[in-house]
Amino acid sequence: MSIQSDRWIRERAIEDGMIEPFVEAQRRDACISYGLSSYGYDARVADEFKIFTNVDNAIVDPKDFAQNSFVDRKTDVCIIPPNSFALARTVEYFRVPRDVLVICLGKSTYARCGIIVNVTPLEPGWEGHVTLEFSNTTPLPAKVYANEGACQFLFLKGNEPCEVSYADRAGKYMGQRGVTLPRL
Repeated sequence: MSIQSDRWIRERAIEDGMIEPFVEAQRRDACISYGLSSYGYDARVADEFKIFTNVDNAIVDPKDFAQNSFVDRKTDVCIIPPNSFALARTVEYFRVPRDVLVICLGKSTYARCGIIVNVTPLEPGWEGHVTLEFSNTTPLPAKVYANEGACQFLFLKGNEPCEVSYADRAGKYMGQRGVTLPRL
């Protein structure tokens, strides 16, 4: 596997719609940077958030997800309570080629504030908005800014296309739009 360059990412985004909308260069104008970088793409977080709360003493269960365990907010700035987390999604819609695996890492600006971004790998053939988890590891409330950079995606090209892609398996998160909760 080899990591793909800005040239390859740009070509796939423009010719194949791999990333939509696509920002061809890093944008930094008084915001947390986003757009194409040397060997990756810095995606933005959309303005839709599911902020976890324990007002109703809900239990987080991936097999039976309680709707009362979070509050929905559409906002430019999401405040995550101390030692809690929020779900969000990318502004960008991704279409992963059959011979590529995508890994996501959090932005250092957030990491230096104790805010961790978690995303599982984007498998070959998967497409959709990426659901992001922001964990506030601090004892203080933390801010996440919508429409600004949240994480960086790295594109690893395999030596050949996989035999069975995420699309072939009809994966449960295929084509997701919006913030997507756990599914069985």
